[in-house]
Amino acid sequence: MSTPSFETLRWDLSGPVLTLTLHRPDKLNAMTRVMRRELCTALDYADADDRVRAIVVTGAGRAFCAGFDLSDGVDAFDTRSVSRTPEPGETPGRDGGGVLALRLFACTKPLIGAINGAAVGIGASMLLPMDVRIASTEAHFGFVFARRGIVPDACASWFLPRVAGISKALEWSLGGKVFDAAEAATGGLVSQVCEPGELLMHAQALALDIADNAAPVSVALTRQLMWRMLGAGHPMEAHRLESAALQARGASTDATEGVTSFKQKRPARFPDKVSTGMPDFYPWWTEPPFSA
Repeated sequence: MSTPSFETLRWDLSGPVLTLTLHRPDKLNAMTRVMRRELCTALDYADADDRVRAIVVTGAGRAFCAGFDLSDGVDAFDTRSVSRTPEPGETPGRDGGGVLALRLFACTKPLIGAINGAAVGIGASMLLPMDVRIASTEAHFGFVFARRGIVPDACASWFLPRVAGISKALEWSLGGKVFDAAEAATGGLVSQVCEPGELLMHAQALALDIADNAAPVSVALTRQLMWRMLGAGHPMEAHRLESAALQARGASTDATEGVTSFKQKRPARFPDKVSTGMPDFYPWWTEPPFSA
């Protein structure tokens, strides 16, 4: 598969780890509709490429993403503005940040955010569907939407209370304050804080550990089970799905390799691929009683 090329992103596949870098450093990587579309496209490529086993997302320069680019002035947040030309595939009236968040949510590869600097507005909310978030000591965060006269985007009203709890989510969102990496860690938004020069190394090491030691199909299923069970009304829903998944995975060549490699005390070499090896019931949420 050829290496894709983007205007606002950098794609770097090193072994099984893909690093996606938001690349508008002169604009503090402020989000544009082009960047949003390219991120969704990059995830499409990554999901289709079995070489990609884990994804790290970071920013170029001093910022991760300093929010949505406000160069449109007072029309920047107006989804009805007649001056805006729709992006390909864009549905008028839908929050574009939500489209991105839902694409991140649906990804079959684990997502690790490496937050190197400012993550404000969409730069903060786009982190929420990622599985692990690691911050530099120089990072700071802000769910500043109310200070701009709008409301949270990118499905943050669903994700943020689940990531940080309802009280902390409201504390951060109602006042829209900007807070540092230490507070983000205390509040559960990030799992660890690193010195700036160590951030990408830590994030890529975590991604490589997943890629080298876990079965890709099992990783993809586990990711979706964990996220989607956050909205389940009863543990029986998890029991039913885990039973189906265990039945499918237990009969797989991956399970045979997992047990054999353990008994032989060697690294596993899992043969099943996400592109061809997902069980028949996946994606289960498109069928009753799980359909959205």
